[in-house]
Amino acid sequence: MLKVGIIGTGVIFDLNVLGYLNNEDVEITSLSNRTIDKAKAKINKFKLHKDTRIYSDYKEMLDKEELDLIEILLPHHLHADATIYAAKKGIKAISVQKPMALNLEQVDEMIEECKKSQSILSIYENFMFAPHILKAKELLDEDYIGDPSSIRIKTAMGATGGWKVPESANKWREDPKMVGGAETGSPVLLDNGWHAFALAPWIFGEEIEKVFAWTGNYKGLDAPAYVMFKYKQNREHIVPQYGHMEFSLMPEMRLPSKYYSTDEFIEIIASRGIMKINQGTSLGNQMSKSNIFAPIVIVRDGKVETYSDFENDWKYSFINATKYFIEVVKGNKKPILSGEQARNVLKFNLAAVKSSELGKEVSLKEFH
Repeated sequence: MLKVGIIGTGVIFDLNVLGYLNNEDVEITSLSNRTIDKAKAKINKFKLHKDTRIYSDYKEMLDKEELDLIEILLPHHLHADATIYAAKKGIKAISVQKPMALNLEQVDEMIEECKKSQSILSIYENFMFAPHILKAKELLDEDYIGDPSSIRIKTAMGATGGWKVPESANKWREDPKMVGGAETGSPVLLDNGWHAFALAPWIFGEEIEKVFAWTGNYKGLDAPAYVMFKYKQNREHIVPQYGHMEFSLMPEMRLPSKYYSTDEFIEIIASRGIMKINQGTSLGNQMSKSNIFAPIVIVRDGKVETYSDFENDWKYSFINATKYFIEVVKGNKKPILSGEQARNVLKFNLAAVKSSELGKEVSLKEFH
């Protein structure tokens, strides 16, 4: 049985823990959180073993516990230090929340230290494990709608309706040195936006060549934001591939959600068809219960096809991601987002931030 330690017991813990519950391959033996009572509350809420040990300092936990894998659920600026410390302690597998780190220098240190200790480094990306997105990826890989040429990923952020996150828990996101990104901080592009930056190259199976971005400023948020990008074309395509991301704000909109009051919509144009992915974190799940907005809609050969047989609760993307990570630790799978792959995502993400600051196109080849 693999012994699990989780560093950080904030709101996102409630989703990351689900894949470990009632799993015969793993046992959560320890938690770390600066506030001990918060960790105790999680033990009670999820009925973890009464002997689960709690530490206020994750370094003490890593020093004392014999752990096989850990989950790092800390603010962005702490990812690198926690990963490096865990690798030096010889932890077999390390799962890190997004974004991987604040800059490429930190990423390189993380990758190097994990190589030295032969620790598996995996960056947690639940969207890649959402059942409907996995199906969409499968259809694209099977050439079902032909050669993709364009992708549009729209993230819509509402004002209310989701988790009630304590203001104190979000305070660090107001500090540019903690949240990362632009000089004034990028709490949208480098946090929630990471998902789109990870999905765009993964869905098409292509690297990004260059990017142009524009961001606004709404009450301290780097939004609304628009990002345009061109794929590198490592293999020949019928039409050159481009993409677009849009991060929109709805300050008067209530999004009914058990989680964040946010949703995502994806549109893909290919040589023989169009695919629309309507299901996401919250609102899309309500919409996709109707007869109008199926989770996946495909227009092909003059016909409209829909795919609806999916679990529409966002939690399943987390459960699937965690179960996959456990298989990675057991040696049955490879990380879907390794340290090196996540480095490319962060490079893409930071290049977009830099483009918005400079007001011009940025080539990833020249970005450091």
